[in-house]
Amino acid sequence: MSHGTPRTLAELPAFYTEIRRGRPPTPELLADLERRYAAIGGASPLTQRTEAQVAGIAKALESLVPERFVVASGARFCSPRIEDAMSELARAGTRRVIGIVLTPQSSVASVGEYARRARDAAGAASAEGEPIDLEMVEHWHAAPGLDRILARRVLDSVSRIDPGRDGTVEVLFTAHSVPSRLIEQGDPYADQVTETAQAVANAAGIDRWRVAWQSAGRTDETWLGPDVLEVIASLGGSDVSGVVVCPVGFVSDHLEVLYDLDIEAARAAEQADLDFARTASLNDDPEFCELIARVVIDAARSGASSAWDSESESAS
Repeated sequence: MSHGTPRTLAELPAFYTEIRRGRPPTPELLADLERRYAAIGGASPLTQRTEAQVAGIAKALESLVPERFVVASGARFCSPRIEDAMSELARAGTRRVIGIVLTPQSSVASVGEYARRARDAAGAASAEGEPIDLEMVEHWHAAPGLDRILARRVLDSVSRIDPGRDGTVEVLFTAHSVPSRLIEQGDPYADQVTETAQAVANAAGIDRWRVAWQSAGRTDETWLGPDVLEVIASLGGSDVSGVVVCPVGFVSDHLEVLYDLDIEAARAAEQADLDFARTASLNDDPEFCELIARVVIDAARSGASSAWDSESESAS
């Protein structure tokens, strides 16, 4: 399962309204979002990136455990939706589904909502036919090998910082901000982001790093900080000469990476007289797709060995 994105600017008003839980954006908010999309070419590549990831994960599953899995994908905010994917699996005769969201860390506002939608869809499909057993992968922020994949990207980005300048390089690990009240209520998301960042920093052998947050919603409530733009600005005039941003909360190129980081964060670094680099997104890297496939296989095997032995599994 994934977030989803509009394919064209014409779909943007309905998409934005749905993200805002049915509240249409003001003309000013809509115009600002259109400007951001225009700045990255008019549309986000997220749909194509997700399709490539799904194909890569399916290929990895077939290679690791031939003829065991049927794979379907559904998005939260665009077609095909989570409900469409579940219906597809039901029509294929699936009776057991492993649900996984293409975001490493879990929050009630993200993975929790995907899980609710998937469970409701499984219930609806079960009511129309044979029962479907859904098992959710709640998070995979500490999946074996994720730290090494990201660490290589961090070191590659550090190597692209101008070696002729004095000073050190600081690495900022970022993820999408959430309302602060969720963390205060015990949501594990922030801790999981920090755990991922710590593991990547250890694997890369770096000690100058911190977690920053990005892409906070434009609402009246307080969102989790510090914001990555504020952190970058604060580094100007310090002993830091360059900054590397590693968005550990995202797995694809999309608006929050291509605009919020590649344009806004890069601009903030330029204004602070800092060299800037952003780690390459995971996208459909075969090593990453195999990592997700192994997470799914582990979930299937640990859930019910009898079902693993006797029936095909499915990933949504």
